[in-house]
Amino acid sequence: MLTRTLDTATESLAGSALTAEKQLLLEAVGNVLTPLAQLCVGKGITIQMIEERLREAFVQAARLVHADLPSNRLTSRISATTGLTRREIARLENQPARKREPRRSPVTELFMRWLADPALRTPAGKPQPLPRQGSAPSFEALAQSVTRDVHPRTLLEELCRLRLAEHDVSTDTVRVLQEAFVPRGDWARMVGYLGDNVGDHLRAATANVLGDGNQELEQAIFADELSVGSLAQARSLMMQQWRNMLNEIAPRLEELIAADRQAGRVQDQSLRIGLFTWSQAMLPVSPLTRP
Repeated sequence: MLTRTLDTATESLAGSALTAEKQLLLEAVGNVLTPLAQLCVGKGITIQMIEERLREAFVQAARLVHADLPSNRLTSRISATTGLTRREIARLENQPARKREPRRSPVTELFMRWLADPALRTPAGKPQPLPRQGSAPSFEALAQSVTRDVHPRTLLEELCRLRLAEHDVSTDTVRVLQEAFVPRGDWARMVGYLGDNVGDHLRAATANVLGDGNQELEQAIFADELSVGSLAQARSLMMQQWRNMLNEIAPRLEELIAADRQAGRVQDQSLRIGLFTWSQAMLPVSPLTRP
């Protein structure tokens, strides 16, 4: 009787621990979903549309987890893992695959290379204006170093449309307008970067939580009790840190890519490196919770 009682108590403790783990995860998911819901509500996306994408994502995740199972058992296992019915899984898997745009466009590649190439910077470290045509350094030569499939004129027009660069007709030169790829005025690219950047950040954090915490670099600095003036200085500091990181890391990555190509190594890996800031007013502290 004592043995049975101890076994029951152990099972109860294990179940409680599992419930607590799931509850903590649900709280974290809530923090992720809140800004996503704000974005969707602001743009007229309903809960039904999100539910459909969430169901698709659950099926895809379960399929990856159980990829070693034979096909005749896979649907049942996906159903047990996700809570979806077999009929619902079949419906989701029979839908036409959604087309995904390339993760990096020639415009992005050109702009980032312009910012990162030491040969294209002024002594003060700023991107230097370039003659529109001619041999390097010129905008035409830069564009052709990125792609031969898109005409330099087309790339220039797109940069100007996105307000990332401008063409001075009087001198026939092109100059950078801002030192960050924020495609204002291009909704498709803005939400594309949201999905890519936030998605990869979340993938990194997920890999660490499901692993031993050392799979990916995913760290942050948090500070509160700042004034509005100090916050402005901190933002300026972070922008400078981004420029430093871009100037140092981007050329090194280009060197690694070139070395891999020259050595004939299989080039099937991608890497995203990001830096972000978020600020908001501090929540009021209750006297009962004040340290």
